[in-house]
Amino acid sequence: MTISISTPGPGSSGYLDMYPERKVSAFKNPYILGLTAVASIGGLLFGYDTGVISGALLYIKDDFEQVKQSNFLQETIVSMAVAGAILGAAAGGWINDAYGRKRATLTADIIFTVGAVVMAFAPDPYILIIGRLLVGLGVGVASVTAPVYIAELSPSEIRGSLVSTNVLMITGGQFLSYLINLAFTQVPGTWRWMLGVSGVPAVIQFCLMLFLPESPRWLFIKNREKEAIDVLANIYDVARLEDEIASLSVQSEEEDLHKRKDIRFWDVFKSKEIRLAFLAGGGLQAFQQFTGINTVMYYSPTIVQMAGFRSNELALLLSLIVAGLNACGTILGIYLIDHAGRRKLSLYSLAGVIVSLIILSISFFKQSSENALYGWLAVLGLALYIAFFSPGMGTVPWTVNSEIYPEQYRGICGGMSATVNWVSNLIVAESFLSVAQGAGTGPTFLIIAGIAVLAFLFVLVFVPETKGLTFDEVEILWKDRAWGKNPRTQSLLES
Repeated sequence: MTISISTPGPGSSGYLDMYPERKVSAFKNPYILGLTAVASIGGLLFGYDTGVISGALLYIKDDFEQVKQSNFLQETIVSMAVAGAILGAAAGGWINDAYGRKRATLTADIIFTVGAVVMAFAPDPYILIIGRLLVGLGVGVASVTAPVYIAELSPSEIRGSLVSTNVLMITGGQFLSYLINLAFTQVPGTWRWMLGVSGVPAVIQFCLMLFLPESPRWLFIKNREKEAIDVLANIYDVARLEDEIASLSVQSEEEDLHKRKDIRFWDVFKSKEIRLAFLAGGGLQAFQQFTGINTVMYYSPTIVQMAGFRSNELALLLSLIVAGLNACGTILGIYLIDHAGRRKLSLYSLAGVIVSLIILSISFFKQSSENALYGWLAVLGLALYIAFFSPGMGTVPWTVNSEIYPEQYRGICGGMSATVNWVSNLIVAESFLSVAQGAGTGPTFLIIAGIAVLAFLFVLVFVPETKGLTFDEVEILWKDRAWGKNPRTQSLLES
C-alpha cells in the first residue's frame, strides 16, 4: 500500500486549519459523545478504586489491629488491586483482540462488581485482599479497553480530547472517592461502604454497554463490514464516510497479509518500528507511575498525616482538595492535548513535577513539631504536584498508547503497555511506606524527583508528536524513524 501525505490530509494540523468546522461538528455529535461517556465509566472505576483505598485504609487499620501494626499488610491491601490489574491488563489485550472491545468491557464490569461485594463483606484482612485482587482484575481489563474503544470510534481531529475524557473520569473517580470517604466517616461500617459502593458504576456501565456497538475497526477485521459501516454512518457525514470505509478496507486487507490472528508477544520485538513505538508507549506508562502519581493518590491522607495533620477527617479533607485539583488539571489537559500537542504538554508537565517534588522533599527535611509551616508547605507541594502532573503526564501516556500502534498490534501492544503501567504502579504502591520509613520521607520524594528528570530526558529523545495525525500517518512516522529517514510527517507537525 502507498500512502501519500505530502499534502495535508485528515488529522494534520493543516487539515484542521482548512476544515475547522469538522472539529466543531464532531464535538456536537451526540452519538460520539454518548459512546465516549459510557466507555469512560471504565476510567471512573479505575479512579475510584485508586482513590477510595487511601481513605478506607485509615479505618481498616482501626478495625483490624494486625493491619495497624504492619506496614507490609497495609501496602498489600493497597497494592493487591494493582497486582490484579497487572493480570487483567495482560489478559485484556488478548480479550480485546479475540472477543472485541464491547465484550471486554462487559467482562471487566462483572469482575469488578463481584470484587466490590467481596470487599464490602470481608470478615478479615485476607478476604479483603482477595476482593482487592478481583477489583484489580476488572480495572486492568478496563484500563486497556476504554482508551482503545474510544480512540477507534473517534474522528482523528478530536481523538486526543476524547481519549483524555477517560483520564478525566479517572481523576473524577478519585475526587468522587474522597467525597464518599468523607460522607461515610460517621457511618457504621465506614470502609465497607466506601469500598462496596464502587460496584454501582460497574453495574451502570454493564447495562448501558449492552446497547452500544462494537468498535468498527474490530468489526472490519472480523469481516463484519456491514455492522462496521452502520456504526461509522453515525459518526461521519456521507462524504467522509466513504474515505473512512476505504481506509478500513485497505487496513483489513493488510491485516490478512500479516495474519493478524497469529501475532504473539514476541512478534512485537521483531519489527523495528513496532519496537520503537512500544518503547515510547511503554516508557511513558512506566514513567507515569515512577514519577509518583499513585504514591500521592494511594497515600495522600497518609502523607498529609506524615506532614503533621493527625486528624483522619482533616487528612481526608486536605486530600479532597488535592483530588479536586487533579480533576481540574485533567480538564485543562483535555483542551491542551489537541492544541499544544502530546510531547510539549508532557515536557512542561514534568518540569513542574520536578519543582513540586523538590518542594515536598524540602518540607519533610525541615519538618519539626514546633513549626507547622512546613506541614503546610508539604500540602502546597502536593497541590502543585497534582496541578502540574494531571494535564500532562496524567493524560498523555494513555492517549499516546491508544494511537501509536498499527491496528494489528493495537490490542497486544495496548495490553503490554498497560501491564507496564500496572507493574510500575505495583512497585511504587508496595514500596513507598517502607522506603519512606527506611530512608525518610524527604529523601524518598527527592528520589522521585530524580526519576522525573530521567522521564523528561526520555520524552525529549523517544516520544514523537502525534497531534492530529491519522492512524495511517502515525504508522508512517514510525517507519521513517525506524529507517532513519527524515519523517515525511514532519511538515504536518510543523504546519
